[in-house]
Amino acid sequence: MTTLQLTQEWDKKFPKSDKVEHRKVTFHNRYGIELAADMYTPKGAEGRLAAIAVSGPFGAVKEQSSGLYAQHMAERGFLTIAFDPSFTGESGGEPRRMASPDINTEDFLAAVDFLSNLDNVDPERIGIIGICGFGGMAVNAAAIDPRIKATVAATMYDMSKVNVEGYFKSEDTQAQRMEKRRAIAAQRTEDYKNGTYKRAGGVIDPLPEDVPQFVKDYHAYYKCPRGYHERSGNSTDGWNVIGTQSFLNQPLLCWAHEIENPVLLIHGEKAHSRYFSEYAFERMTGKHVEGQSAKEGNKELYIIPSASHVDLYDDEAGVVPYDKMADFFKANLK
Repeated sequence: MTTLQLTQEWDKKFPKSDKVEHRKVTFHNRYGIELAADMYTPKGAEGRLAAIAVSGPFGAVKEQSSGLYAQHMAERGFLTIAFDPSFTGESGGEPRRMASPDINTEDFLAAVDFLSNLDNVDPERIGIIGICGFGGMAVNAAAIDPRIKATVAATMYDMSKVNVEGYFKSEDTQAQRMEKRRAIAAQRTEDYKNGTYKRAGGVIDPLPEDVPQFVKDYHAYYKCPRGYHERSGNSTDGWNVIGTQSFLNQPLLCWAHEIENPVLLIHGEKAHSRYFSEYAFERMTGKHVEGQSAKEGNKELYIIPSASHVDLYDDEAGVVPYDKMADFFKANLK
């Protein structure tokens, strides 16, 4: 395992809370990749605490949304970690800027391994939060590992579904999928010959006038002072072009219907990506809903009126339902 070089200065995209203690930690997954995380602990906390591991969005780092969520949950009484996934940010894994439905799901399971062995954590009270593309990974992790007693997926992307179908099934034909496969295969040949991996580029910049609103929203976060971070692929040069190849053949939510423990799916009413959470809710419950909150057993879809996808990345719009998430975890991590 690589010895990680961790930044000790506060370089988050949000102010440090005076209600929590913060420190850097590391842990490893079953592939031997060392992961970097920020741990947030409520000040004055005693005894064994309920704990939450947080990651996402896809292409982001722990200094952005996941750290913000983790700090807010720590303010509400939980021990939390926000971690960089494998190949990303301060975490290990070579080559950089790769992604894997297996390894990135494993990252959540490794976080549970780590938390379960802390003296101040109750291993029977561990939950996870996945944001955006790591919402899908979180749901997949919950389907694999019953140690995860409660799961939140916020403004979720199903990275397998979007790679296979495109947005709103815009690329959902065999011919279109074969075109993607051929393009990635050709790029692999070129990368091997060159000895380097071509990057796909992060969020588009400069921003054309005619792009959809959600692209403008991404730009306003990742490319502007509000959310820009030098270690974030979305802020800089993006994923390797071949980085998401394996998502084409590995559906993340295949076993979502067998998750026994509670799941809370949170999405904005106006988010272009809302249908991913609706699809996940249907996979888990068999109930189809569009644009409205719903609950079936211990699975809940919570729709935030008028909110966009990126509104759930930070506190800019003031709509992230931290108290609802805290109440969900308090009810289910007891």
